[in-house]
Amino acid sequence: MRVDFYLLSADPAPAAIALLARKTREAGERLLVVAADLDLLETVSQTLWESAPEAFLANGIAGDEHDARQPILLSNEVDAVNGARFLLIADGLWREPGEGFSRVLFLFDDTTRDHARQTWKALQDREGMERKFWKQQSGRWVEGP
Repeated sequence: MRVDFYLLSADPAPAAIALLARKTREAGERLLVVAADLDLLETVSQTLWESAPEAFLANGIAGDEHDARQPILLSNEVDAVNGARFLLIADGLWREPGEGFSRVLFLFDDTTRDHARQTWKALQDREGMERKFWKQQSGRWVEGP
């Protein structure tokens, strides 16, 4: 499994999530976006619908009969009822992904930086785990040291 750590500095979480969701969908993958805050999930949902009309990032918040059909499902639980293999943790609070995911996108900011560092260290010795760190530089994501 690969875990990508994204340090948010220039863009707010919803804008960064929209970019990462677009890349995920372009790769033909489904995505599960997880956060504890329903307000954040609702803002992310609106941003996904409005960010790039030509890209049409269809999504839904978990809890109705269409969850399994959503290419991008927003939830407060790590439960990929939509068949997602990509998990995006939007609020900087690590959750164990479980067996079904091949990639985790972990977003954090200055307020959750210490938790992200602890998570990075906790994952370093796990077998089959690849970690990458990304930061924003001149409006682009670049791999950090």
